[in-house]
Amino acid sequence: MKKLFVYAMAVALAMPCAGVAQEKTQKEMKKERKEVAKMSRNDLNDKVSKATRKEAKRLKKEGWVVSPGALPLEKQLERSYLMQYEYDENNMPKYLMAEAMSIGETYDAAKLQALELAKQNLAGQIQTEVTMLIENEVSNSQLAREEAASIVESVSASKNLISQSLGRVLPVVEVYRIKNGTKNKEVLVRLAYNVDQAKMAAKKAVKEDLQKKGNKLHEQLDKVFGF
Repeated sequence: MKKLFVYAMAVALAMPCAGVAQEKTQKEMKKERKEVAKMSRNDLNDKVSKATRKEAKRLKKEGWVVSPGALPLEKQLERSYLMQYEYDENNMPKYLMAEAMSIGETYDAAKLQALELAKQNLAGQIQTEVTMLIENEVSNSQLAREEAASIVESVSASKNLISQSLGRVLPVVEVYRIKNGTKNKEVLVRLAYNVDQAKMAAKKAVKEDLQKKGNKLHEQLDKVFGF
């Protein structure tokens, strides 16, 4: 089996900070979401087009190209940005975004590893989202702190299970380049994953972990996840 050389992974969706910084970030994000929701379709398309052109120019300058038969780079980036700007009725993002890169001796091998890294990236984001849901239940006195601590422990231990529960994922952006002086292929993928589906995957993983431990707290998960 050919060896892969993995060297980088970047999160496309910023994580909230702690304390005052977290509160400020959340307020700014909420404000931005409301502004986007008020945009006309033309205004939103203009904003997406501007971001698309800028990123496409940067990626092409760095040597990234799309594989034969794939959508043009600009179309892939446009789809990615449009999904980032989709919010639900509560002004929360509909999709989690994750990006990863990997280098391999073959394109398929590098792509497979990049997808796995991106899934792990998504699982980490889902863990953060679920932990916030649990903390919200505690603050609303819907969940005891002892119960919350046990569930959070299972969430923290379930990253691989969550990643596996995501199932098959398809990249919204997929590009590659040849590393200078080698035949190795470097593949970059960007994933978009529906938040509701992500919560379902997390619930399944955490429930399995709690049941294995003989912990009846899995009965509380409906309360935490809201379904």
